[in-house]
Amino acid sequence: MKTKIHIILFCMVLSLSCTNYLDEKIVSGISYGYYETPEGVDAGVASIYSVLRWAYNGENLHPIQELGTDTYQEGQDGNLKGALNRYESSLNSQFGVLYNFWSNYYTGISRANIVINAIPSVTGMSDDIKNIRMGESRFLRGLFYFYLVQTFGQVPIVKEVDFEVKTDFKRAPVADVYDLIIEDIRYAVDYLPPSQPDYGRATKGAAQHLLASVYLTRGSAITAQRGQKATDMDSAAYYADQVIASGTYSLVPDFKQLWHIDNQKNSEVIFAVQFSQNMLYNNNSGNKIHLYYTMVYDNKPGMSRALEYGRPWRRVRPTDFTLYELFDRKNDARFYKTFRTVWYANNPDNIPVWQATAGYTPPSDLVGKPKFAVGDTAIWVTMERVPDHVNRDSLYASKPYYYIPRNRQTNAEFPQNFKFYDDKRPAANDENGSRDWYVFRLAETYLIAAEAYGRSGNYATAVERLNEVRKRAAYKEGEEKPGEYWRVEGGDYDERFESTEQALLLSVEDITTGLGDYSFIDFMLDERARELHGECIRRWELVRCEKLVERVLEHNPEAQNIREFHKLMPIPQNHIDRLDPIGPLEEEQNEGYY
Repeated sequence: MKTKIHIILFCMVLSLSCTNYLDEKIVSGISYGYYETPEGVDAGVASIYSVLRWAYNGENLHPIQELGTDTYQEGQDGNLKGALNRYESSLNSQFGVLYNFWSNYYTGISRANIVINAIPSVTGMSDDIKNIRMGESRFLRGLFYFYLVQTFGQVPIVKEVDFEVKTDFKRAPVADVYDLIIEDIRYAVDYLPPSQPDYGRATKGAAQHLLASVYLTRGSAITAQRGQKATDMDSAAYYADQVIASGTYSLVPDFKQLWHIDNQKNSEVIFAVQFSQNMLYNNNSGNKIHLYYTMVYDNKPGMSRALEYGRPWRRVRPTDFTLYELFDRKNDARFYKTFRTVWYANNPDNIPVWQATAGYTPPSDLVGKPKFAVGDTAIWVTMERVPDHVNRDSLYASKPYYYIPRNRQTNAEFPQNFKFYDDKRPAANDENGSRDWYVFRLAETYLIAAEAYGRSGNYATAVERLNEVRKRAAYKEGEEKPGEYWRVEGGDYDERFESTEQALLLSVEDITTGLGDYSFIDFMLDERARELHGECIRRWELVRCEKLVERVLEHNPEAQNIREFHKLMPIPQNHIDRLDPIGPLEEEQNEGYY
């Protein structure tokens, strides 16, 4: 949905009134009555949507969700976010990105409250449109509270527009926050239409998906107190199935094409945050997620920085668990359709030549000749390990390309997640991208349904939902597999065009007795990691299942400082300092941070 010019004035007012993000004092310049007009409502709703972009226009949601998990650890240039991976003492109430997180989403809540409270008084707008705009506002308010409660636990509930500055915000019990979220999203389910004339607006399907996710999250609690109810899993399955059965959405047949930048508005996307090549529309800050997963490639022979390979900020790198345990790399196409392992030469000015080294002498007819040409393989990151008895220097010198096997990989050189690449930027050094961000997509809906059914003991239906996702993950009949299939992964060259679907389809036994000591929940977390890899929700998944500490200790060697209290982030000190009256610190701050 492209915003209207009204939003500019609206945001100027709110940027002032929300200097204290929980302060909803209306600032002079636009009277409150403006929001009781059709134009004011439309501008107000647009301003709520604009809050969504913050998560992806910098190092905001990404480091909170990906660093310090089982799937990602810190890259060579982790910036100031290493504390989130290593769980150092600097991860405290003054950690800047957490205040920005808190401030951003309470700003969104404040904007939503203005619209929600104004709509009943609006004249000149049909009841149907009023209900839709109310549904959008409550959908977004519920989403923002969902982000906050998963990150901080108890948070203040603010629903009214207050014309006086307030400083006495008390944190509400987690159960109360979930009750509000569910109330808001159920309203959105009832009143949002299946489709909207403006792409990017929330729909009934988006609300149903979110509601399923909320019920799954609340109902997953074992020791945590989220107000969980015995019917939560039934509700999660029901609303997920409503999305699936609607026929509005379908899985993109090829996982790689799902991520092609020219295919962003596809059949699988349920809700997306929109960006544009017009940076004014993005408030001069585009989608920057493409920067953070990229390895250093532009200093290698035959290479220079290029749009198609990205700007190598190397903020994170995959854990060994991700690369060597998580995927069935032979049969599951998602691995090689998620990770780039080959770079092709693009710089004729620094192509290396064959030469004798201490450990390797090439054939005499090759000495002095180029090792490769532009368009040939310049870098190969492979999953194979060089045996210890092999002279590695000799092996590396014998390769025409820059060879990075498993035991040469570092936090600067690694398989690169390229799902979020953006070659629509004006130049290779430009940071701001225009790619939309998929917040909800149908594959996750299937996984929500599968987990809800499995947790309820209905493993037959759980397998049905899982297999819809895994069928797409398989190589299709006639689809040529990458060279690694037969060079590295143990496949047969003669089978390079054959389907791997049967190897990926599951039976009930596979997710029950066949797991041995491995739990169904761990299997689901693995499947979500394979399908939703790097999509800025991982920490929430692990916390939801009460598996954060266990899996991080097992799979992230850099994060061994993690403790149980790290399942929640510290309440920002900026918020606590503004409270008046202020309660005991144990009431205002999360355990472990005071």
